[in-house]
Amino acid sequence: MATSFMGSLLVMLCLVSPLLLAGAVHSEPWWYGLFPQFYDRSCPQAKDIVRSIVAQAVAREPRMAASLVRLHFHDCFVKGCDASVLLDNSSSIVSEKGSNPNRNSLRGFELVDEIKVALEEACHGTVSCADILALAARDSTVLVGGPYWQVPLGRRDSLDASIQGSNNDIPAPNDTLSTIITKFKLQGLNLVDVVALSGGHTIGMSRCTSFRQRLYNQTGNGMADVTLDVSYAAQLRQGCPQSGGDDNLFPLEFVSPAKFDNLYFKNILSGKGLLSSDQVLLTQNAETAALVNAYAADVDVFFQQFAQSMVNMGNISPLTGSQGEVRKNCRRLNSYH
Repeated sequence: MATSFMGSLLVMLCLVSPLLLAGAVHSEPWWYGLFPQFYDRSCPQAKDIVRSIVAQAVAREPRMAASLVRLHFHDCFVKGCDASVLLDNSSSIVSEKGSNPNRNSLRGFELVDEIKVALEEACHGTVSCADILALAARDSTVLVGGPYWQVPLGRRDSLDASIQGSNNDIPAPNDTLSTIITKFKLQGLNLVDVVALSGGHTIGMSRCTSFRQRLYNQTGNGMADVTLDVSYAAQLRQGCPQSGGDDNLFPLEFVSPAKFDNLYFKNILSGKGLLSSDQVLLTQNAETAALVNAYAADVDVFFQQFAQSMVNMGNISPLTGSQGEVRKNCRRLNSYH
């Protein structure tokens, strides 16, 4: 039995090792004009201001940590990390807040407003809304026990939004793994980033409507998803009926939903991933399955890669230099002030 286990482990590591190397291709953010010390002279208190306000918010409501990570993710996957997701409707803007992935779901906008007001008082017109999102995602992760990483800074804010991009480019809970991988690849992210960033589901909540089909009609035959643990499915059905209750909330990771750890991956191994997009990491691809096993076995390996993948994601098509603007109010363009 020991020999068999070691053999399986070696196979797993052989699969994971080249992928971990591939995950390092984005490790030089200064190629894009971003670097952690960007505000050290122009607004040296910027990081402390963001951290303090995020800490107060997470202390009041631990769920806010996951909401801020998700807000950064949904921003970066549409036109790059440019704070387009924060723009409200206007005469020239159709807000991404009304898209299918974001409507009645994305949270944290008022907290970003609070951070922006404090930064404007300290350093007028200096810190971009896009950088606020990147810093808040890092700080909230750390506050609930997750890894720390240096956040490359210097992004500027977009002058437009894309509701079409928000509807089409953000991975959906019911997407196949191949579709998810393709959506990541279009952003310059690889398979390692897919699995590591999915690990962000170790915190936060999901609505019934995002996983109902797994309970009642996964493949169109009126049957539950065969990869879903039977007892876990029965528990979920109690609060997620076949009709109604769309907005009923469930923890993405039910053992320690307010703590950033690797139990998300351990749950997947036991058939207790909440979303279809969680469980397919194990069932539809040998390489992603190897990573799920690796991250379930070693939380430090997961933390290291999650931190790197968050930097990778934060480097998606940033606006820098003379591009875009630094919004005074994250909800609208400076031209409307």
